[in-house]
Amino acid sequence: MNFVEARLAKLARNGDRNAFAELVELYKDKIFHLAYRMLNNKQEAEDAVQETFLRVYTNLHRYDENQKFSTWIFRIGTNLCIDKLRRRKNTYSLDAEMPEGEGNDYYAMLPSHEDTPEKQVIVSETQEQIRRAIETLPEKYKSVVILRYLHDMSLQEISDVLDMPVTTIKTRVHRGREYLRKRLEQEDQVGSTNPVHM
Repeated sequence: MNFVEARLAKLARNGDRNAFAELVELYKDKIFHLAYRMLNNKQEAEDAVQETFLRVYTNLHRYDENQKFSTWIFRIGTNLCIDKLRRRKNTYSLDAEMPEGEGNDYYAMLPSHEDTPEKQVIVSETQEQIRRAIETLPEKYKSVVILRYLHDMSLQEISDVLDMPVTTIKTRVHRGREYLRKRLEQEDQVGSTNPVHM
């Protein structure tokens, strides 16, 4: 796959519009998913995708073919989202109302063979709680947590994307995970103080 992408990038750099269109096709959904998770706004995510590909196109001459194309494009997309978040000045509310929990733990996210309607509702609520918790992450932890857990990147890949030492990435992943754990525990406590009456 890397050879294909490197070849497409080389062709695109030499003016082959079809090659660039193929790169867009390969990455537009991945970059949108990344941007949407980081920005939590569909319009801003779509704008980020367009800006990412605009930057890719205008900077193709800078792409190092010894580097994975995916690392390069994710770096551009992630940096754009971080810039947008900085401009937004983080106005997250830590007191936002959360869905009521019934003491469910967050391992409900793991795949299960039980697909009862109740289970689907619990998993759906849990996903929503995790999504909201990720939204409240401080900027420096948000990108590493999203790349690690939602894009399944290794610590080394995240290090390459963010251009930071692996040790820094490891620390940020750990701290981001701790932040999420505490945040989700708070939600559980909020849920347990508001029991659901049947």
